[in-house]
Amino acid sequence: MPKYDTTLKSSENVAEGTMAFHLDKPAGFSFKPGQSMNVSLVEPPETDAKGDKRTFSIVSAPHEDELVIATRMRDTAFKRVLKGAASGLRIGLRGPAGLFTLDPADARAAVFLAGGIGVTPFVSMLRDAAQSRLARDLWLFYSNRRPEDAAFLDELVSLPKRNPKIHFVGTMVEMDKSSRPWGGEKGFLDRAMLERHLKSLAGNVYYIAGPPGLVEAMQKMLIGAGVAEDAIHTDEFIGY
Repeated sequence: MPKYDTTLKSSENVAEGTMAFHLDKPAGFSFKPGQSMNVSLVEPPETDAKGDKRTFSIVSAPHEDELVIATRMRDTAFKRVLKGAASGLRIGLRGPAGLFTLDPADARAAVFLAGGIGVTPFVSMLRDAAQSRLARDLWLFYSNRRPEDAAFLDELVSLPKRNPKIHFVGTMVEMDKSSRPWGGEKGFLDRAMLERHLKSLAGNVYYIAGPPGLVEAMQKMLIGAGVAEDAIHTDEFIGY
């Protein structure tokens, strides 16, 4: 994979315990929505056994003039450095990589099933679809504990206004612990929820991203509903 040098522009909180980091986009860096890149810290002030490199899905869309990543914040040296860094932090990139992308020759409706921070590749895909006015139905089912935990929630709710082919269904499983109002679905993402919103489960192509348990459960559910295995694409997000 090609290597690039860049710097941190800014950072922001995008949910409780989740931050986004905005990077300068190196000249010549091009990617497809849904792809990832390897991010390394150059001469960080601290390190630990987990190392100075991580792989992240790219949140930003190809037409944007920056690269954005987002992550749950955990107590590792890598994330402490990122969280506390001022603009100008030196960062190395390798990429892009990955086949978790839409096939432009496939006209079937694409159904995205996301849990938690697994939403990041779909943010890129949907931003791109909104910008290009993609004439293909895209459905995002996004599961979180509470609205407070859902990264990019307000943006995702508003994207269908930019392209009516984009459909958003959010679901929360612990609203009893939330202080924010929520008028969407509640409970775990399951076959019944999909069937309430989709005309049928067959005939679509599915993309699943999130914790390994969610990815496995969604695969089994779809196969049990008669969806062909080659119509299911997955991307697991393991906490580190």
